[in-house]
Amino acid sequence: MFSVIIPLYNKAAYVQKAIESVLVQTYREFELIVVNDGSTDDSLDRLQVTSYKLQVEDQINYNKIKIINQKNQGVSVARNNGVKIATYDYIAFLDADDWWERDYLAEMAILIKKFPEAGIYGSGYFKIKNQQLIPAAIGVEAGFDCGLINYFKVYAKTMYMPLWTGATIIKKNIFESEKGFKSNLKLGEDFDLWVRVALKYPVAILNKQLSNYNQDVDFQHRAIGEKLYKPEEHMLFTDYGDLQDNSDFWYLYERLAIYGLLPYYLTGQNKKEVDAILSKIDWAKHEFKYQLYYKLLPKVLVRCWMQTMKLGSILKSKSK
Repeated sequence: MFSVIIPLYNKAAYVQKAIESVLVQTYREFELIVVNDGSTDDSLDRLQVTSYKLQVEDQINYNKIKIINQKNQGVSVARNNGVKIATYDYIAFLDADDWWERDYLAEMAILIKKFPEAGIYGSGYFKIKNQQLIPAAIGVEAGFDCGLINYFKVYAKTMYMPLWTGATIIKKNIFESEKGFKSNLKLGEDFDLWVRVALKYPVAILNKQLSNYNQDVDFQHRAIGEKLYKPEEHMLFTDYGDLQDNSDFWYLYERLAIYGLLPYYLTGQNKKEVDAILSKIDWAKHEFKYQLYYKLLPKVLVRCWMQTMKLGSILKSKSK
């Protein structure tokens, strides 16, 4: 039923845990495809050791694993190439530094059976931050168990992703019809695909934490952080075509933009593109603080305030 895709790039310290969390799943109709995206650490060595150990000790799980090696082309290409050789009808994604609970696939199989009309499925998840388990407070109503959601409204409500990649399963034929992840995007390639799918197909969610999003990983190995991207590399600068006529999508996009574009606004990077996006914002729909940041306060004061908040966050994390 499930083809599980793990893209791997320089995650030697984490990949074994990710793989083990797949192999111990209580639901057994799956294959695991690990795509080594030109790792330069000993990720591949550890992967091969794990594979050899399974060959000797656990032939059943050994037969479930396929390993692809490619030159470094980025996570989108790695995932897309994994899907190309997938043999099952549903594609599940897991990054090499994250992991699942044992019944993730079993629970998702039940969700799929309940809502076969959906094109994409997600479960609740934990954020792991400062070694603390934090339930992702996606914006479903209190008491919500499972069902179909308005993806854009649910996302916009709390700004927690209802579809986080490590807790998302998509029908293979839909993934292929959308041509998968855009290889040029280095930030938000998952958001870009999910919103395209959510516009066309129902989205089903199981409000139960079954996956773990490891945010304690060293920032140099993560796409998020302080790095600024060229317009063609960032999902906020993407042309979403007909989606822009969807009021629910556009409100979500505005919320993401006024938060995510602030570093670009303050540094002047991608100024033309940033100004074009900001000119379309309906500021009255959003917190007044963003009008302060973008329209009323001098940039130097906003930069000082951002640095103060960053320092406070660092000190708070170190005190735990």
